[in-house]
Amino acid sequence: MAQEEGWSLREVRARVGASHGITDLAHKLHFYDRWAPDYDQDVAALQYRAPRLAVDCLTQALPGLPFNALILDVACGTGLVAAELQARGFVQLHGVDGSPGMLEQARARGLYQRLSLCTLGQEPLPSSEGSFDAVLMVGALSDGQVPCSAIPELLRVTKPGGLVCLTTRTNASNLRYKEALEATLDRLEQAGEWERLVAWPVGCWELATSALEVVPGTSDSDRFISGIVYLYRKQKVTQVEGVGPSPQPLAGL
Repeated sequence: MAQEEGWSLREVRARVGASHGITDLAHKLHFYDRWAPDYDQDVAALQYRAPRLAVDCLTQALPGLPFNALILDVACGTGLVAAELQARGFVQLHGVDGSPGMLEQARARGLYQRLSLCTLGQEPLPSSEGSFDAVLMVGALSDGQVPCSAIPELLRVTKPGGLVCLTTRTNASNLRYKEALEATLDRLEQAGEWERLVAWPVGCWELATSALEVVPGTSDSDRFISGIVYLYRKQKVTQVEGVGPSPQPLAGL
């Protein structure tokens, strides 16, 4: 039995490692469509913690967030983030994803009030400006998934004073993307679009798929990669008496 479990974990590591290596978006979405029925059990085998960590960050930083807050789960996949949110009492959940197969799995959970097919980075989110109290994007910020240039679209659909929670891997193969991501996040903050509340590095994000990705100091049997959770608050609109707000577009974003 132990040998079968070890072989199964090796298969999972190979499959997840393959997903990390796909940088073409169309190929990535096709991969996710085929992976969708097995996704939950595979990421559970890898002890994937990003959904729980992101929701922990959101609720611990702002424990007063009302349970009826309207929350958007971007790149929602099979609904792992929704399961974490629902376990904490949140009930107003919308989700978007670029994979029909993943959305089918998410719909089966019955946790979302609305699910939409949307490939962020190629099209805008299907929501009006300032719709959501909180927006989360967990596990989709890497090469071949959501480009850094799409981050302002998350801000667009967030209410003034609302929250945006993001995650990315900080293992060796994702460091170039992480650097570009943080440059985008910092430009938005410097432009006064939002303020950073939390940047939480996490050593044990998920089991590594390759020895080259292992966090130093972990054993061969418990080899984890690292990640990080960011939490931002969108700036509230300031309005001079008699003059309506006039948001300015950010050059280069």
